[in-house]
Amino acid sequence: MSKNSSLVTTDMVVRDSQEDDLVRIPDKLRSDMHDPTSWYNRRYVSWLPPYSNSMVQIVVMSFVLFLTPGCFNAITGIGNSGISDPKVSDNANVALYSTFATIGAIGGVVCNVIGIRWCLMIGGTGYVMYTLSLLVYHYKQNAAFCIFAGAYLGFCASLTWAAQGLVVMSYTLENNKAHAIMVFWVIFNFGAVLGSLIPLVQNLELGASNVNAGTYVGFIVLMAAGIVVAAFLLPMDKVYRSDGSQVIEKKYPRISDEIRGMFRVLKHEPRIYAMFPMFAASNWFYTYQFNDVNAVRFNVRTRSLNSLLYWLFQMIGSILVGFVLDWRRYTRPVRARIGFAIIFLSGLAIWGGGLKFQMGVTRQNVKSIPPIDFTESRYIGPMFLYICYGAFDAMFQSFIFWVLGTFSNNPKKVALYASFYKSLQSAFAAISWRLDATEHSFLAMFISSWALIQGSLLLAAPLILFKITETTAPETEEILQISLDDEVTTAPSIEGKTEQDSKLKS
Repeated sequence: MSKNSSLVTTDMVVRDSQEDDLVRIPDKLRSDMHDPTSWYNRRYVSWLPPYSNSMVQIVVMSFVLFLTPGCFNAITGIGNSGISDPKVSDNANVALYSTFATIGAIGGVVCNVIGIRWCLMIGGTGYVMYTLSLLVYHYKQNAAFCIFAGAYLGFCASLTWAAQGLVVMSYTLENNKAHAIMVFWVIFNFGAVLGSLIPLVQNLELGASNVNAGTYVGFIVLMAAGIVVAAFLLPMDKVYRSDGSQVIEKKYPRISDEIRGMFRVLKHEPRIYAMFPMFAASNWFYTYQFNDVNAVRFNVRTRSLNSLLYWLFQMIGSILVGFVLDWRRYTRPVRARIGFAIIFLSGLAIWGGGLKFQMGVTRQNVKSIPPIDFTESRYIGPMFLYICYGAFDAMFQSFIFWVLGTFSNNPKKVALYASFYKSLQSAFAAISWRLDATEHSFLAMFISSWALIQGSLLLAAPLILFKITETTAPETEEILQISLDDEVTTAPSIEGKTEQDSKLKS
């Protein structure tokens, strides 16, 4: 027996939150973990995992986005952000997404340096300021403040979504990634659903083109609450997956190293480029749906109802695609092909129906067409179309996150994936909002949206159908060590370390 045997005489026990199995961790490893008696490692309710469990952290993060971009989506979904001048809304969104596209490219780098908690807290301030600018515009018609707030929100949103991508794609085990995405998408969109109730209730009797001031005040309060919730998120090094493995070791990276790591990912992983067209398509159609359909074809109370239904069925769409993508009856490559087929065919059907609704309506004649109210019989068809638009958006974006999650389990690396995704998404969204501000035809906006969706799926098809593997090879925490052959290893898991200590005993 070696001297090292004295280090492993007693064990600490960690309970698996999903399987209820016991993972025994030798005393030698206690120095690698945080104090098991800390409040975040305790089970206060026997059937609930501790606060340090990765799925609990995903839920907390989801509620932060529920209160910040979730409520922002409710405002945007009304059309023209609820204000009377569509050009002000368009220009503010151009500023937002232009900044987002620029800063978003390095959002993952910043997130890896300052951590998810600070990213989400700083990010929340942008949503508060943007909504405040809409409130000021309601009284003072200060368009410049709206544009400035949009640009500031673009910076903040890049941090918010980098943190979100890191958490949702790397905190869970491989066989639960689609469920993690589903949980996030449901909670996140529930924020937009509840947020849509505010303008619906407050403007139920109105037929005006803009919402009242109380709507914006309610959103500001909710968004500020999101910043407070973000302060309670744990650092990554205090979070553990259900098998007992630590999400990431505690490190203090240099920003220069992180930037070099970003370029290494772009250089050594060409498969990410196949997803770029889907990134570009993923928010392009929002401009058409919110401003060119909802804002011009319906009165204000019906727009609010449409927004509620849009985000409600996003929740349903994400649940459906989540179960398909984690359906363990089939292998992961097969699930990828099933998901691809569902989304491609759904896009053809839903946007085909949208073409019928759009035909014959132009910017020139739309003002002569009476706005649709939800009490009219002619509302039924457009209502179902708008519901399907919402469900498809959730399915499309959830599928993108899931595919990216099959590339890596490394939190630092998936933060960069999320940055590439959101940066390119925002760049094309800025173009779309600008095209709407310059009054390109409704039909052109529709055709470009549909063509981008179906075309991007076809371009990504070789990767999705033939290159997704059953499991992802372990990777190191240090992106700078990524090599062309991907033969790298992670920091050992708790179970791996236990095996190493067993060898020491002998």
